[in-house]
Amino acid sequence: MPATRPLHLAVALDGPAQYDPAYYVALARLAERGALDFVTLGDCFARPGLDALAVLARVAPATERIGLVPTVTTTHTEPFHVSTAVATLDWVSRGRAGWAVGVSTTEAEASLFGRRPAAPADALWREAGEVADVVARLWDSWEDDAEIRDTSTGRFIDRGKLHHVDFRGGTFSVRGPSTVPRPPQGRPVVVVDGTAGVCREPAARYADVVLVRAGAPEQAAALREDIRRRAAAHGRDPDTLRVLVALAVDLGVGEAAPEPGLAAGPPLAGGGPHFSGGPVELAQLIAEWHSCGAVDGFRLAPIAPHRDLERIVNGTVALLQHRSLFRTFHPGGTLREHLGLARPASRYAPTTRTPASTQAGGAV
Repeated sequence: MPATRPLHLAVALDGPAQYDPAYYVALARLAERGALDFVTLGDCFARPGLDALAVLARVAPATERIGLVPTVTTTHTEPFHVSTAVATLDWVSRGRAGWAVGVSTTEAEASLFGRRPAAPADALWREAGEVADVVARLWDSWEDDAEIRDTSTGRFIDRGKLHHVDFRGGTFSVRGPSTVPRPPQGRPVVVVDGTAGVCREPAARYADVVLVRAGAPEQAAALREDIRRRAAAHGRDPDTLRVLVALAVDLGVGEAAPEPGLAAGPPLAGGGPHFSGGPVELAQLIAEWHSCGAVDGFRLAPIAPHRDLERIVNGTVALLQHRSLFRTFHPGGTLREHLGLARPASRYAPTTRTPASTQAGGAV
């Protein structure tokens, strides 16, 4: 059936390692000008470069609407630290944060920490799912109104509205509560690449946005349906998931590589996991795949970040907007609002609270 949902578009800021924050600020502002939902910035322990989460924390005050989604590796990283770092990004961006779940699979990466050897991918993704679970619990561990901030009485927190999560997973345990108040979005957006079978289950169970890699709309539709079916089996409403095709794009066919150290894009057929062509043809591909209900949108990865992103925004997106297939402004102030996702309530907050129960926890 044809898709009736809004089209969602995001872009990856990946490319050769850069150490000037102005580089990432310029790209994020360009994406924001096109009203894209969010930008992603990849990261892993296997490559040199700046920390993606810290980079986007620098980008946050230089932008106003665009969502910011760094990759955060769950392997060798304490879940409590993942929770506080992503919550902090949500606070400094005023509700525009997400995080892409990553795992670390090699012995070389494990040796950087010296805590444990590398593990099989299926075990790492089970652990990643548990991290996503406990991170959300830690975000919920502060009720929305737990902060009192009453200077006249010196009361800062209502202890009755802070909660221990008491989570025990296969490789870690976390008691909580968090040391950071509940994020503006309640729970920042979780992004998982669900293409591989080993990560399909945690994607269906915990992700808000699932990336898939498909060479044809029929393949994308099959992946989307499988993820939605798995989500329903976990008691989730499949309509709360956004499934985006991750597509590398080269919009400079026949041109020399525009940036030092960046190879020209591969000769690729339109419609495959990589797209090679012009902005108009890319707009047509996006419109066709979305109109037939195969996907909810695309996360585009420019082969040449500055060149291709400019052509995406000024060419592809402008054409989709002209055809009324993509919005011309951000619908709200948070990433959840861009994606049409509701702000979740804290799982620990009671539906009703009597004055006595409120006072029982005391305050500090």
